[in-house]
Amino acid sequence: MSKVIAVARWEYLEKVKSKAFLIGLFLTPLIMIAMGVLPTLFATQEDTESRVIGIIDPGGRVVAPFAQRMQQRYTLKNGRPNYIVLPLVVGPGGDVEAAVQEASRRVAADELEGFFVLDPVRDSVVEFRSKSVGDFRIGARIEENLKEIRAEQRVAALGLDPKVLRELDVRLDVRMVKVASGGEREDGGFEKVFFSAYVFMMMLFLLIITSGQMLVRSVIEEKSNRIVEVLVSSCSPTQLMAGKVLGLSALGLTQMAFWGLIGVAASVQFGMNIIDISNALLLVLYFILGYLLYAAVFIGVGSPLNTEQEAQQVTSYLVMLLIVPIVLAIPAMKEPNATWIKVLTFFPLLTPTMMALRIPIQMPALWEILATVGLLLLSIYLAMVAAGRIFRIGILVTGKSPRLGEILRWIKTG
Repeated sequence: MSKVIAVARWEYLEKVKSKAFLIGLFLTPLIMIAMGVLPTLFATQEDTESRVIGIIDPGGRVVAPFAQRMQQRYTLKNGRPNYIVLPLVVGPGGDVEAAVQEASRRVAADELEGFFVLDPVRDSVVEFRSKSVGDFRIGARIEENLKEIRAEQRVAALGLDPKVLRELDVRLDVRMVKVASGGEREDGGFEKVFFSAYVFMMMLFLLIITSGQMLVRSVIEEKSNRIVEVLVSSCSPTQLMAGKVLGLSALGLTQMAFWGLIGVAASVQFGMNIIDISNALLLVLYFILGYLLYAAVFIGVGSPLNTEQEAQQVTSYLVMLLIVPIVLAIPAMKEPNATWIKVLTFFPLLTPTMMALRIPIQMPALWEILATVGLLLLSIYLAMVAAGRIFRIGILVTGKSPRLGEILRWIKTG
């Protein structure tokens, strides 16, 4: 055991002092925060200059109320209207197509931000034409105001007061509440449910990508430099493998602890409560078991490899398995007890992340929790045994990578 600890200490101290680790330790949360915050800031950034919007309304029923609403509702910081609505004249005989061509020319010349066309026959059809159709905010604002104007005009045509329509517009705030066992009720809003699962999956994803690939890269580097032969002369291959797993696991947990402290500090600072603490211990258990399983698989897969290119190709397939639950997050949250969800839960490499999706939404039955934990423990044991047998022979094999049949023989005869 002393040799295992010595190898683990050496692996940990060598990697924790490296510039790459220290840069990633601070840079990764900054990148994640930037990816989450900057798009929102850019999307909600207000305009600094008024935009001129053209409108082609052959019947002339919408121009005046639409212009009034847009100028009153949306203003810049300097008090000027955000949108200036410009009526575009339709030529003699109601030639809408000629008006559209003229308006398109003015858009191309940057005289107009864009324009929309009202269909005189189908009043539910509206086209907004612009150089860029990526500004969803302007489209949503145009749609909202046009819908209100259309509704008020229809109500007025029925001989009713348009104020009645406003009184009938009832807005509700539906608050999602999860009913726990024993009749207790706890907040189960979508944000808390989603982020509890999402944070778990992303942390496991990052930990496996960083420490898992470091584990494979460490083995390949030592094989190519022939250092592994010196190491094996001082300790057994099993001790060497156990030390590497322990050392790099401690390295990964150091990352997670540091990032976790940043997350807790941010939650306290901004008053956010998006993690359900009552499920934290169970999620941590699945986190640890999931990582140990992937660590065994990574070291078993990486031992026979000889080049970085081979390692990247093989490990990318393993990492893709972690993306599956992220893709299935929304349908799994809608129906956590679906048969196909339960089936995927009992696939060992997906068990930790699938259970992380289900637990915050609706706690699985006790037998499912016990069965999946037992399945993970058995899978970890079998994977560690198989990885140890592959590692024992694979670290000394150089040159051409062995075929799958040879690796299976190593496992059987190890």
